[in-house]
Amino acid sequence: MSGTIRRIAIFLEMIKFSHTIFALPFALTGALLAAGGIPAARQIFWIVMAMVGARTAAMAMNRLIDANIDACNPRTAGRAIPAGLIGKGLTLFFIIAATALMLFAATMLNPLCLKLSPIAIFFLVLYSYCKRFTSLAHIVLGICLAAAPIGAWVAIRGTLDAPALLLGCAVLFWVAGFDILYALQDLEFDRSASLHSIPVLLGVTGSLWTARLFHLIMIGLLVGLVMVMHLGGMFVAGILVAAAMLLYEHLLLRDGDLSKLDAAFFNMNGYISVAILLFTAADVLTR
Repeated sequence: MSGTIRRIAIFLEMIKFSHTIFALPFALTGALLAAGGIPAARQIFWIVMAMVGARTAAMAMNRLIDANIDACNPRTAGRAIPAGLIGKGLTLFFIIAATALMLFAATMLNPLCLKLSPIAIFFLVLYSYCKRFTSLAHIVLGICLAAAPIGAWVAIRGTLDAPALLLGCAVLFWVAGFDILYALQDLEFDRSASLHSIPVLLGVTGSLWTARLFHLIMIGLLVGLVMVMHLGGMFVAGILVAAAMLLYEHLLLRDGDLSKLDAAFFNMNGYISVAILLFTAADVLTR
């Protein structure tokens, strides 16, 4: 039993399970907006299960597909698969189990969720191969995480509506922006390995400005959501807080100094998603 628990712990660390906080709050935000209040406990439960299943499958798939590349990169050589801490067969088992959880959760929500699931799976698989042939991997990752609020909206309403797409696109540009910043630390390796990314294409300065533009677009899309849904002052306050955090994130990296990447990437972006959720909840519940 201790060996099984140890393998599960290694797997959860490998897929950075704690980083689910990036997308899960946006899924719950989509659910709150779709319901105009607190959704039923059953709906929340299955939305969370679908989110956990999708993200677990996606991260494990990425680690499995990129195992050989990770082994050659000094920054990632210590990851579980290249380091021999967990086998590829066991990782594949976890991928299948997580995908099954996502599909079962979609089934428990509504027919449209299940019908849209193959599209989500397609992009989850596509992302892991993108850097081999295109610099747009950051956009594809954004599409994967945009599925969180869009899927939650569909789970509540059973329809795909304009507000869900606006929120999903906001998440897309938010994720793509911070993923560009994260990819800066692998710039030299990616160049030497003939891998593609925005940093490889545009260099440090171009990447910083692209990330800034993407995050500005994110804020603009959230403002558009306010106008479309006639949201109140609390949601607007949430946008201002998120904008301030994004500004701080970019100030930390304004000179391309990656020593503060952890604070900019992990801390700020976790705070941003939680802040949007909390201000959304306050706005919905006080109206």
